[in-house]
Amino acid sequence: MSYPPRLYPDAATWDAAPQKRILLFGMSGLGKTHVSRMLRADGAWFHYSVDYRIGTRYMGELISDDFKRHAMKVPHLRELLLSDSIYIGSNITFENLAPLSTYLGKPGDEAKGGLPIEEYRKRQEQHHVAERAALLDTPHFIERASDIYGYPHFVCDSGGSICEVVDPADPEDPILTALADSMLLVWIKGSDHHAEELVSRFNRAPKPMCYRHPFTEACWTEFLEQNGVCEEAVDPDAFVRFAYRRAMAARQPAYAAMAENWGVTVTAEEVAEAGSPEAFISLVGRALERG
Repeated sequence: MSYPPRLYPDAATWDAAPQKRILLFGMSGLGKTHVSRMLRADGAWFHYSVDYRIGTRYMGELISDDFKRHAMKVPHLRELLLSDSIYIGSNITFENLAPLSTYLGKPGDEAKGGLPIEEYRKRQEQHHVAERAALLDTPHFIERASDIYGYPHFVCDSGGSICEVVDPADPEDPILTALADSMLLVWIKGSDHHAEELVSRFNRAPKPMCYRHPFTEACWTEFLEQNGVCEEAVDPDAFVRFAYRRAMAARQPAYAAMAENWGVTVTAEEVAEAGSPEAFISLVGRALERG
């Protein structure tokens, strides 16, 4: 099988390019957003956040409507809403994506903040649709960043779930084809030590995640069987902790295939040492030299 060529085939081409365009992918917590902010602060890079785009353009109304459903259960707020006396909306920023995460939710016991499994499945699919659209919007934002704002360089901060909506083994995958035609895909790869640290961090503060439907269903069935509980009695935090470690193991081969077939790899250690835009640009050049 033949995959599309890299936008920058080698380090020399990358170094000489007047417009540098990259998409960062990998597990959350390994440096995607940190690098994106560092590049943005330089003043020459446009920062496109896929999660921000999902939460504003594609799921903003769903999120706000969910807030309103909860407000309508409170008599005083219900009266104010019905009389158009108050406005309820989400305040998503690059630094605060909590409204999107909260809407996505966790399945299980509603008394513990969980969602009925059917509602959870529906919201997972809504996120998948939104993520595909937000990723396909990236080339348009590259053009806008240059034509309207005059940014020479572009960084796309993709969500950790990008591997859930693409097939890196398909040379004709429509999303990856569009992305690779516009940017260099850069995998920030973590070590085993990073994996354990991410699991520890997640266990302290479990948060909603988005997975492929077959993966979610397999984890859900396994969790119910192992714990001998019915769907309505599942502890939401216990389930997402259960799924997270399994997701890390499932995502690594997908990330690796994305890097091998469509992009390049840098390590989280290398990213941590690249403390300036110039250092990160050099790091990407070395990744291209490694092939």
